[in-house]
Amino acid sequence: MRTVAVVLGTRPEAIKLALPIRALQEDPRFHPVIISTGQHRQMLDDTLRAFDLTPDIDLEIMAPKQTLPQTTYRSLRRLEKELTHLRAEALLVHGDTATTLAGALAGFHHQIPVVHVEAGLRSGFLHSPFPEEGNRRLVAQISALHLAPTPGNRTNLLQEGIADESIVVTGNTVIDALRWAGGREDGFGDPALADLHEDPRRIVVASAHRRDAWPHLPGIAQAFADIADEPEVRVVVPLHRNPAVREAMLPRIGGHPNITVVDPLPYLNYCRLTRRADILLSDSSGAQEEGPALGKPTLVISDVTERSEAVVAGTARLVGTRRAGIVEETLRLLRDQDVYQEMATTANPYGDGRATRRTVDALAHFFGDGPPADPFVPAGAGADLTMEMT
Repeated sequence: MRTVAVVLGTRPEAIKLALPIRALQEDPRFHPVIISTGQHRQMLDDTLRAFDLTPDIDLEIMAPKQTLPQTTYRSLRRLEKELTHLRAEALLVHGDTATTLAGALAGFHHQIPVVHVEAGLRSGFLHSPFPEEGNRRLVAQISALHLAPTPGNRTNLLQEGIADESIVVTGNTVIDALRWAGGREDGFGDPALADLHEDPRRIVVASAHRRDAWPHLPGIAQAFADIADEPEVRVVVPLHRNPAVREAMLPRIGGHPNITVVDPLPYLNYCRLTRRADILLSDSSGAQEEGPALGKPTLVISDVTERSEAVVAGTARLVGTRRAGIVEETLRLLRDQDVYQEMATTANPYGDGRATRRTVDALAHFFGDGPPADPFVPAGAGADLTMEMT
C-alpha cells in the first residue's frame, strides 16, 4: 500500500480534492494522508465536513493579518517536519494557492514525486491572477505527474517543455463534486435566503475577492448595487471573509433592499444557491467551471482568464473589473432573453463526471500498478453536457 500525502488548505482545494481522496481511501493500493495547512480555516473545515473528511495532520499555519509570504513560509516550514516522518511515495497538490506552492516545494525537497491536480491552466500574464499564475507555473517545473483538466491545459504544458508522457487529461474534479452534491443539500444555509425558492425575481449570485481585483473592489461593489436597481432582480453576495474585501464592499452594498449579503455558504448550500441562480457574476475560478456545468450564464469579473474554454464555448464572458462594463453586460443578459438562452445552452467543456476515476488511474499507472487512464475528451461543439440536478 502506497502512502500518498494530500496537501490542501483552501476551500476550492477541498472541493476539488475531496472525491479523489475518498477514492484513494477506498482503493487498497493507496493510503492517503490528508495534510491541512488551514489557509482558509473555517471555510476549509466546513467543506471537508461536507464530504465526511477530517485532516490527518493539521499544520494550523494561519495568524491574524498574515501576509502571503508568511503563509507560504509557515506552510513550508511545518510541512518539512511532517514529511520527514511520513515516508510518502507521492504528494498531491491542487491548483495554484500558497498551500499548493509550499506543498510542491516541500515534496520536491524531500524527493517525493509531486502530482499536480488541475495542472496546465494559464492566463498568459504572470501577475494576473496574482499570485495564482506564478504559483502554477512554478509548480509545473517540479511536478512529476501533471493531471490536466482539458486538452488545452495539456497543450499549455507541452509548450512549456513538459514531457508528454507525464501529462494525463482527466477533466476537472469540480464536475464530479457537483454531481455528488446534487440532492444532498438541505436549503440555502442562511436564514436570509430562506425565501429564495419563492422569490419570483431573477437571481444574480455575485462575488469578488481575488487579490488582483482589490484595487477595483469599490467600483465592483457599486456595480452590484447598480444591477440590483434593475426591476425584478435580486443580487445575492456571498461575501469573502477577508477584511480587505469586506471593508471595500460592504459600505456600498450593505443595506440595499435588493441585495442579500451572506457569509460564505457551506459547499452543499452554495451548490443549491448556484442552481437557483439565473446568472453567476464573479472572479471566482470555481464559478467559471460550475456555471457551465449547471447551464448558468457566467460573467467573469476580470480582463483575463486561465479558463478560456468556457469563453470560447460561449457559456462564460469576460466583463473586466470596471463598473460600467460589469453593469452593461449583466443588464444585457437580464434584458435580452435570446442572448441569455444562447449562453445558457452552450456545452460544458470541463468534464464528464469521471475525473476522479482518471486521477486514481493515472496515479496507479505512474507507479506501475495499473493501465493508463483513458483521457477526457470534451464533446464536440454544440453538444449538451450540462447536468440536470435533482
